[in-house]
Amino acid sequence: MAHVVPDGFSLAGLHCGIKRNATRNDLSLVVCDGPTVAAGTYTTNKVFAAPVGWDRAHTPSDHVRVLAINSGNANACTGARGDDDCRAMAEAAAATCGATADDALVLSTGIIGEFLPLAKISAGIKAAAAQLGDDEASLVAAAQGMMTTDTVHKLASRRVTAGGAKLQLTGMAKGAAMIGPKMATMLGVVMTDARLTPESAQTALRAAVADSFNCISVDGHMSTNDTVLLLASGTACDAPLAGDALADFQAALDVVCQELARAIPGDGEGATHLVTIDVTGGANRAAAHTIAKTIAESPLVKTAIAGADPNWGRIVSAAGYADTAFDPRRCTLHVNSYLLYRHGTPVGFDAAAVSAAIRDNRDTKIELDCGSGEASCRFWTTDLTAEYVRLNADYHT
Repeated sequence: MAHVVPDGFSLAGLHCGIKRNATRNDLSLVVCDGPTVAAGTYTTNKVFAAPVGWDRAHTPSDHVRVLAINSGNANACTGARGDDDCRAMAEAAAATCGATADDALVLSTGIIGEFLPLAKISAGIKAAAAQLGDDEASLVAAAQGMMTTDTVHKLASRRVTAGGAKLQLTGMAKGAAMIGPKMATMLGVVMTDARLTPESAQTALRAAVADSFNCISVDGHMSTNDTVLLLASGTACDAPLAGDALADFQAALDVVCQELARAIPGDGEGATHLVTIDVTGGANRAAAHTIAKTIAESPLVKTAIAGADPNWGRIVSAAGYADTAFDPRRCTLHVNSYLLYRHGTPVGFDAAAVSAAIRDNRDTKIELDCGSGEASCRFWTTDLTAEYVRLNADYHT
């Protein structure tokens, strides 16, 4: 699928020397043609990186001009120097388009506790500014500049007509491990040519994140750098979207965010299965989310999927210790469309067939009906393999 850069943006991505492998991009630049509306959602970890603090203080906004992204170094747990380095990175990015530091946003991802190599980053920003483009190749290069342990770059886009205007939404994200909701451990940037107010952009992004990036987990570990940004150039509209037009935009934003979010556990470190968990019959949405998240983060559920073991007791018991009430006597469970448990009672099933359905397909679906209401939640996770342990044991050393 071809991905289109929305009007009002140009991008570049390159290797500036943060990563040892010179074939891997480690710096990206997104430049806005004019003052742009920006909104953001961020990690809820009390230990957060310098760029998170910077971006929180600068969103929502109606005058962002540039976004600089580096990978390979998180600029997290770096104290006052980390804050100063973040500002210096914002200043270097702003200088490329005649803006000020307060018109710039910054994203960083990588190893925690190391200072930014500012000379390399500053030189890389200048080089990236000379390579800016609005074609798909430039978009891909920028998406690659965000990657750390990702095996593939992650893009999603949609075209939607809202209020008579044809709008483009295109997003890029990174993430493969250290993934846990609120937010998930990842970076995401969604660009659009829609015209939004800072307030409507923030509301739309928060709603989209709730059902996407806050519904993924690989290992339940919340990072220090999680950020999703929405940038709206406004070039496709004469006035800010409102009413039905804004609702149509919201629906498209939801889809883009969900596609990007699903791609993160789909690329989970060492994973052999992408697991979709559909919890229905929840007393309310928060209850359904809590149950889905608890199942997703159970090591015993994850290892059972890795071993293609239809051990439904692990799933049901994980739901039972979720911090929310439901009646287990109303609970019904399907795995890959096979009924394993109904109304609190086990049912006969072909264990070999269910095992084969898990083993022979990368996608595994768990459907749990709690029978306690009308609310639902879709959540994505991975299995847990020995390769995940190896990759993370060797990450720094």
